[in-house]
Amino acid sequence: MLSISSIPAFNDNYIWLLKNDDNHCLVVDPGDAKPVLTYLAEHELILDAILLTHHHHDHVGGVEALTSVYSSAAVYGPSTERFPQVTHPLEDGASFSLFNTQFTVLQVPGHTVDHIAYHADGKLFCGDTLFSGGCGRLFEGTPSQMHSSLMRLAAFPDETLVFCTHEYTQSNLKFAQVVEPSNTALGEYVLTVTNLRAINKMTLPSTIGREKSINPFLRANHASVKEAVKHTATDSSDIETFAALRRWKDEF
Repeated sequence: MLSISSIPAFNDNYIWLLKNDDNHCLVVDPGDAKPVLTYLAEHELILDAILLTHHHHDHVGGVEALTSVYSSAAVYGPSTERFPQVTHPLEDGASFSLFNTQFTVLQVPGHTVDHIAYHADGKLFCGDTLFSGGCGRLFEGTPSQMHSSLMRLAAFPDETLVFCTHEYTQSNLKFAQVVEPSNTALGEYVLTVTNLRAINKMTLPSTIGREKSINPFLRANHASVKEAVKHTATDSSDIETFAALRRWKDEF
């Protein structure tokens, strides 16, 4: 049975560490090696693998230093040329097993064109594609690509745990409440998140069910969200509603 811990990095990153029943582990998106090496030493753990979702430095910056210490650690990630450190390149639909747990790979372009996510045992490691209350900026992909990627993630069962990589929840919810001020589930979640952050506790993981009820970027098919962007959207399609939301959030 895998246990999951978070290693804080930079201002608001989480590096997820998955550990099996002995002292072996893997990490997801280690942008900074130092806190990972400190955690491994303090808990007497051996790093067997690294999972990467996309190429941004705050997700891959620690790989070289980690593999210089743990030279046998496998590095899983997208199969494009931007990932020279990857030893196990992955395409959409690929699967692999670590610690007796099956991981499935999903191509989720939008934030970057070669972004991937990992699903394992009811847990989703989605990098910067889906955040609690929000989604990643479209640095490389199109609104259509990102909307499709988010809908793919939203199709997982409601109880699926969402392990994204930034503590953006509170700021995302400020925007979500402007979009849907009458969303009762959202209002309740804002109170929960406010209380957690007041005592410096993390808001993650979320769940797919929660995100479908409070995250405007998963709700582009709802009349209340379409109404919120009707003056800036060029049509009433779900994709254009999403695109208008993303443009609005970029300037919020």
